[in-house]
Formats: sequence, C-alpha cells, structure tokens
Amino acid sequence: MNKSEIRNKIYQLRKKNHHKDLNINSSKILKFLEKKKINSRIVGGYYPYNYEVNTLDILKDLEKKNYLISLPKISKDNEMKFYKWSFKEPLSINIHGIPEPISKKKINPEILLVPLVAYDGKFNRLGYGGGYYDKYISSKKHNKKIIKIGLGFSFQKIDKLPTNQYDEKLDYIITEKNFI
Repeated sequence: MNKSEIRNKIYQLRKKNHHKDLNINSSKILKFLEKKKINSRIVGGYYPYNYEVNTLDILKDLEKKNYLISLPKISKDNEMKFYKWSFKEPLSINIHGIPEPISKKKINPEILLVPLVAYDGKFNRLGYGGGYYDKYISSKKHNKKIIKIGLGFSFQKIDKLPTNQYDEKLDYIITEKNFI
C-alpha cells in the first residue's frame, strides 16, 4: 500500500473505533517518563483532531505536575511552531479547523507528543501528509535533542511504512496497550 491508501484505511479504522472510548491514561505517560528517566519539563502537545488519541487529559495532568505545556500553531508561511498554552487560556481555530493557542510566546519543547495516522515497529510514523512534524523535528534536531513520543492506537500499527528522506523517526510510541 502507498501512503495515501494507508491513511485512508487507518482513518476509517480510527473513525470506526472512536466510539470504543480508547485512550492512553495520563498516569501511563507519567510512569513512562519516570521509567525512561526523562526529566525534561517542556512539553509540545497537540489538540486532538480526526479521532486522534485524546491528549487533553494527559496535558492537563502534566500541567498539574508543573510541566510547561505548548501547542502548535501553523504560520502563514505554512510552518509549525509551538506556543505556550495553559488550560486557563483560550484557543482560536486555525484554517484546518484545529484549535491553537492565541499566545505569542514561542516555546521549544523538549518532549514532543506526536499524533499518528500509522506507525511501524521501526519507529516510523505516517501523518496527514503536510510534513509539519517532519519539518519541525528536522529544523530542531541539530540544535537540541527533542524526545519524540508518538501517540496512537494499537490498531494503527502496520508491518512496514513506506518512507522517504524527509520522514523523521520517533523515539518512542505509546498506545492504549503498551509502549515501544
């Protein structure tokens, strides 16, 4: 299957399974960070969209544990950057229909929670095809180590994703069942 066919197949599976209320417990994320001795406190999250893993409870619990939370914004030049956000602050809706912070304070996350359309056992991820996360990760990896954690459901795993030179690998993948 090519990337487009995989996206269509997995999107339909996510839509079909959405009613099952699958989620990743925030305590699982906190235990994972502790187990891996990840002491970074600046998190780049995402606002769930199109039946993605719901990160809102995860981000809320991280904020309660004094993590600094940020969400992405897409700029007019089609670049993704992260901006400070708290649950006490409002969001605006971008041109893709996704809520994003109104804050103007840019943040460089040390831990990046990355949404997945699909993934494989070699830490490859497939997104929506815009390349936002790949470009962001590529632009930051020379300056600073970012811990890239993909969040997905176990049914989104496929044997082997087609990849190219622009695709950035993840460091970890966490699902409702386990982490790799």
